[in-house]
Amino acid sequence: MRKALAHTAAYDTAITATLAAVTVREEVFERPSADASPLSEALPLELHRIRDLRYGENPHQRASWYTAGATGLGAAQVLQGKELSYTNLLDLDAAARIALEFTEPAAVVIKHTNPCGAAIGASAAEAYVRAREADSLAAFGGIVAINRPVDVAAAEAIVSTFIEAVIAPAVEADARPVLAKKPNMRVVVADMEALRAGGLELRSILGAMLVQERDTVSEAGAPWAAHALPEGVRVVTKRQPTSAEWDALRFAWRVGAHVKSNSVIFTDATRTLAIGAGQMSRVDAVNVAVMKARHTASDANRPLAGSV
Repeated sequence: MRKALAHTAAYDTAITATLAAVTVREEVFERPSADASPLSEALPLELHRIRDLRYGENPHQRASWYTAGATGLGAAQVLQGKELSYTNLLDLDAAARIALEFTEPAAVVIKHTNPCGAAIGASAAEAYVRAREADSLAAFGGIVAINRPVDVAAAEAIVSTFIEAVIAPAVEADARPVLAKKPNMRVVVADMEALRAGGLELRSILGAMLVQERDTVSEAGAPWAAHALPEGVRVVTKRQPTSAEWDALRFAWRVGAHVKSNSVIFTDATRTLAIGAGQMSRVDAVNVAVMKARHTASDANRPLAGSV
């Protein structure tokens, strides 16, 4: 009876979702225009359980992992490692979102949904090492996302320290034995490209649900320059940024969009140098970033020289 009712409910949900995308004008059914709101009066949901999780955010909370579609973490493949936890999945999501901002080889290391470091490079391995070294202390036990297939060089860099989980679009066959040297490390492959286009995001609050369009950092899609700024952007300082500073600002913009407020980030054109995230005060966010920079900078007296 449960299976039968679930099947008929899914059928009704599909019909409802289809009709929700249709408007009635003068007794003629028409598809909405491209700029019509994707948020309808009713929002039918159909989720299918992938598996139960050991527990939720805390050990006393029961939790399950559901799929909302055949992309991303809804269709992920776990290649190895311990069972994924609720917080692992949150961090994998946060890491993938930043990696998706870049078309060049990019890597990010996440702790508690905030980046420890993010970087681009000539290869996946170079990007990962530079992201890890941006804050190697915080990166220990972190969650990694790479927007390129993991090759042998990247795998060897990843297993050289303790990492909890890795997500990438693929893992090359000869890289799998290298990753297997860390049998507890979770390795997840997922089609992240399909998620660049955006979509809807849902978040539950007490007795209600919030729905919004996913944030896409479209204004940083192309290189920045004084003569090619995104619409609505203008320089308010007396001095125009240099070409190198424009590149660094564009890099910082793509990462900063995903750092929890109050947040302050310092970067050069290819990696983060210091991040102050999730602080109640903007001043505290700056102080945290500067404190972290002093641990990694070659010149402790000028830890953020040349950064944006």
